[in-house]
Amino acid sequence: MSDIKIAVDCMGGDNAPCEIVKGCVEALKTGSDKLILVGREDDVSKELSKYTYDKERIIVVHAPEVIENDEIPTNAIRRKKNSSMVIGLELVKEGKADAFISAGNTGALLTGATVIVGRLKGVERPCLATLVPTEEGPALLMDVGANTDCKPSFMVQFAKMGSVYFENVMGKKDPKVGLVNIGTEEEKGNQLLRESFKLLSETNDINFIGNAEARDIMKRVADVYVCDGFVGNIILKFGEGMAVSLLGMIKKAIMSGFVSKIGALLCLKPLKGLLKSMDYSEVGGAPFLGLKSLVVKAHGASDNRAVVGAINQCRSFIEKDIVNKIREKI
Repeated sequence: MSDIKIAVDCMGGDNAPCEIVKGCVEALKTGSDKLILVGREDDVSKELSKYTYDKERIIVVHAPEVIENDEIPTNAIRRKKNSSMVIGLELVKEGKADAFISAGNTGALLTGATVIVGRLKGVERPCLATLVPTEEGPALLMDVGANTDCKPSFMVQFAKMGSVYFENVMGKKDPKVGLVNIGTEEEKGNQLLRESFKLLSETNDINFIGNAEARDIMKRVADVYVCDGFVGNIILKFGEGMAVSLLGMIKKAIMSGFVSKIGALLCLKPLKGLLKSMDYSEVGGAPFLGLKSLVVKAHGASDNRAVVGAINQCRSFIEKDIVNKIREKI
């Protein structure tokens, strides 16, 4: 598929627009997509002028307004019709773009995506799904922040959508689904988790293996981990913080003496592999599953590598027709 069009919010995130634009230019080297850069035209064009690139593959769409991170999502989407986020979502709705990426306000992106792009029939709530590193390779964690209050029926839909995503994007047939809980026994957890367990057990078209504790995630006892957005967001951010701290401690230990430095040189290659596996920029972003078209939430601190990762992720998602496969599953 050579005519994929991906719209990118150049004004969202901590490092906009410089790192976002740089990532878009870098992404041209890894695929044949056409990119639509949405943002303040002068700012975006100024950044583009720093690079040499195929000008036929990048279009700049002017958006004079920006939705800031501290704005109330519903108000921001309603009042800022000319923001880079709203215009980007409108491009997807109108079929002028196949996907939209933003590192901006998560709540506003969810609200805008639900209202403007719309949910697939049968999906009660779209959810954020992200790949997390484990001992046995990436696992899918969902929801990681879109829905802090959930119903048992949401959890079943999350499991179905996650199974479709993991099977097609990660290539694992009949992926195992686990429900994140405080214990593995069926009666563990609050009312939401007990009712969710019952519904998931009765769902025939997923490979549900039961409850999974948070410590099981890194062992990848399941391929897809289902939870509400409150729990998922805490797990994700704790994991990010733990990874940064752990890598910092390893670096400090390595630099503590001559012998440890020599030892580090001898195992430099596997250490680099470890660093790469724990780097969020390799994943790029978290797709909202359950929408009529693809919308990806990139990390707020995304650099150019994370933008490249998000664009590559969109390409794979679209080429494997995930939206239609989820539509069929739901």
